[in-house]
Amino acid sequence: MISRIYSLKFVLVSGLCGILFASDLSFAIAQAQTSQNRKVEAERLLEVCRNDLKTGKNQQALQDCQQALDAYKAIRDLSGASKSLLNLGVAHYALGKYDQAIEYYLQSLAIAREIKDRLAEGKSLGNMGVVYLAFGKYDKAIELHLQSLAINREIKDRLSEGQDLGNLGLAYYSLGKYDQAINSHLQLLAIAREFKDRLSEGQSLGNLGLVYYALGKYDQAIEYHRQRLTIAKEIKDRLSEGQSLGNLGIAYQALGRYDKAIEHHLQFLAIARDLKDRLGEGAALGNLGVSYKSLGKYDKAIEYYLQSLAIARAIKDRQGEGKALGNLGNAYDFLGKYDKAIEYHLQYLAIAREIKDRDDEGLALGNLSAAYNSLGKYEKAIDYSLQYLAIAREIKDRRGEGQALGNLGVAYDSLGKYDKAIESHLQLLAIAREIKDRNAEGISLNNLGFSFENLGQLEIASLYYKESINVYESIRKDIRKLDQEEQRSYLGTISKRYKGLATLLLNQGRIMEALQVLDLLKVQELEDYLKNIKGNDRSAQGVRILEPERAIRSQLLALSLEKGKDLNRQLATQIQQLPKSEINKVPDYLQQIPQGTVLLYPLILGDQLELIFFSPNTIPIRRTVKISKDKLEFLITEYRAGLIDSESEDVKEASKALYDVLIKPFDSELAAAKANTILYAPDGVLRYVPLAALYDGKQWLVEKYRISNLIAYTLTDFSPKPKSQPIILAGAFGGKAGEKKFGQFGLPASLKEVQSIARSFQNSVTLTENNFSRQAIESKFKNHNIIHLATHAEFNVGAPENSFIIFGNGDKIHLNEITDWQIPNIDLIVLSACQTGTGKLGDGVEILGFGYQVQKAGAKMAIASLWSVSDAGTGSLMMAFYDQLQKKNVSISESLRQSQITLIQSKEYRHPYFWSAFFVIGNGL
Repeated sequence: MISRIYSLKFVLVSGLCGILFASDLSFAIAQAQTSQNRKVEAERLLEVCRNDLKTGKNQQALQDCQQALDAYKAIRDLSGASKSLLNLGVAHYALGKYDQAIEYYLQSLAIAREIKDRLAEGKSLGNMGVVYLAFGKYDKAIELHLQSLAINREIKDRLSEGQDLGNLGLAYYSLGKYDQAINSHLQLLAIAREFKDRLSEGQSLGNLGLVYYALGKYDQAIEYHRQRLTIAKEIKDRLSEGQSLGNLGIAYQALGRYDKAIEHHLQFLAIARDLKDRLGEGAALGNLGVSYKSLGKYDKAIEYYLQSLAIARAIKDRQGEGKALGNLGNAYDFLGKYDKAIEYHLQYLAIAREIKDRDDEGLALGNLSAAYNSLGKYEKAIDYSLQYLAIAREIKDRRGEGQALGNLGVAYDSLGKYDKAIESHLQLLAIAREIKDRNAEGISLNNLGFSFENLGQLEIASLYYKESINVYESIRKDIRKLDQEEQRSYLGTISKRYKGLATLLLNQGRIMEALQVLDLLKVQELEDYLKNIKGNDRSAQGVRILEPERAIRSQLLALSLEKGKDLNRQLATQIQQLPKSEINKVPDYLQQIPQGTVLLYPLILGDQLELIFFSPNTIPIRRTVKISKDKLEFLITEYRAGLIDSESEDVKEASKALYDVLIKPFDSELAAAKANTILYAPDGVLRYVPLAALYDGKQWLVEKYRISNLIAYTLTDFSPKPKSQPIILAGAFGGKAGEKKFGQFGLPASLKEVQSIARSFQNSVTLTENNFSRQAIESKFKNHNIIHLATHAEFNVGAPENSFIIFGNGDKIHLNEITDWQIPNIDLIVLSACQTGTGKLGDGVEILGFGYQVQKAGAKMAIASLWSVSDAGTGSLMMAFYDQLQKKNVSISESLRQSQITLIQSKEYRHPYFWSAFFVIGNGL
């Protein structure tokens, strides 16, 4: 839950209004001079009232505005009384007394209509609209602002017209009617520019940024917030400057750029503290908590949430207090401390009910239902979900209605009440498509698949799952929001769903479809990790829908429990009648893989390893190896232990054991394909296994095949590329052996390494020691096609911020920043002293992430290492690699293979510790 900063343009100015007097009211005749004196006094009291409001003395304003009202009533001055009433409404609104504010505005409206004062009528309607906005009654707010807008256009009051448009934009935004919101804010923007009202211009730009954020168009959101920030700085509006920084932080948060998000939130926090803006300070602290929660740093997140909570309580900001409590509940929910989470969500709920904030009340109920679902208390979860559903329907919050239905469906699934679950999921699907919420559409399709799978209707379940994945992949192409917070209507993580569908398809003999799912799983794992993964035309196509499936798609929107049985039977029969070549039809782009090249895709399941093998012009092949996850991890650990110990004599035994698991099942197929290249797309901990050092009992795998690690074949260009003459930019960390430099051990041989490159390639440029800075290397990218970095790099488990490359002067670039590089002309990046998986092994996604980030920045391929090889050994391998690279028509993967064979044949470096750590990421062809 993000404590967003909304740039509201409220109509909080005093204007004409009226008070409802009795219809037979008559004015007493008094002395002219007496009346004039009384009028002057009434006007003085009204001015005092207005000044109170301008200076934030809202409680004092109640008293002074009431005195002004009494004075105007005494002289029977309807115009003055109306002004006083309007200001009383504003004062009550400012104090959060919305019901009383409405009462005063209604009196104002009645008298304005009685005396036919269109200006006062418009202001009364507009101010009531603002209150209903605060109530969360957006339809009512829209109705009032549309009436006010019509009046203001009639009397040509352009400034009030702009205010109505801004508030309409906010109401439409709150209802998820984003096109109408954008239209309203653009009209306000035009009026603000017409009147050179820079403050309103900035606010409309900020609100446009919020709408585009909600649409998942984060780049556009950032652009609008930056424009608002520029204006705020220009007019020295520090408050708006802070809000813009906060909203920019939220947008960067959505893009997974947590470092930038934190940077902007800290700037907002500094401004808020400088201005003594306690409300803004609390919001900035809350948003910092959200960023740290996304990084998995829950203790830090809780610390910031508690600070936000303390401020909200100090300034009696009950809404902010509620949001802080909700955020704390979410943090404890992620920690699995559901009882503590529930405690905070109940406090959040109590405050929302106290201040009559129906929107927050619904959110708190939804959070409670999610927590009880996690605790397995499904009846309780259903009770809270039904309450959330009722509120969402009452306030016409279609998105909230869908979330409540999704949570209901999950609870019913858990209770085995699949008929009720299906009913809830189908209602969510209808809402999601109505409001164009693609994320919720994917959730509902997946959950329907889960329900039908549990009913044993596997073909229907597979189709729902495929439709769900295809929705996500189509979203990804535009980097729209994939909802990283994951609503609890999700059944587990998205990645688990990809694996589940792959398993389901494999069990039905549908291997090509399973291979497509596994490939897209690589993309989804990157999304889970980096939060910035853009798909392409291939990935957007998702998993192929078979013709029998295509024929029944329209029936998926209203499928009952009984109807599903018959339809599943019919679909299963039709799929079984399809030729194998049709079920396992290979996409055209995958057929571009040259003869002699094969794909190897392993999938780790609970008690078995699924292997998929593909070579051109054949149908994919599946092999199942019965091995528990624990046993596989034991083999990998033993294998790696032998590899990284250069004194180990028994490394071949562990290597042979893994060879028998991963490669031996396809010995005959490799021979039949006359394979010379393996494109390897490992799963989980298998990413820490250097395939090159698997041993078949006679020789290492690298002695037989070129090997490249693929990110995903949907993201890979297999078209042949002409080899370019290497133009190398090389940097060396340097330092002295055994001494630390910037927290890293020196790499003296790295200096010899780049000097050797310089001698071999006359057009190379080298940067060493302190001259090897981030700025220096980045300034020279465009003139080279190979970047060689002889320096420390670490790719660690956890968030992308934990992984980095360090430069000779101590500069660092973190993994999530690599995409800032613009290197479309780079063929290869070499990291010759990096290591992955330091400490415990994770799922290896950091390795996948490095390859993706490099390729997203524009480079074709990368070479990295799985552990830090000895300085001298690395230098020998790299000199051999560049010797091979100089040869005509020798590919990068072949150059690395030949350099590894050179070390195998040497006396000093034949142990796989020295040569097997290095691997190619990319097709390497």
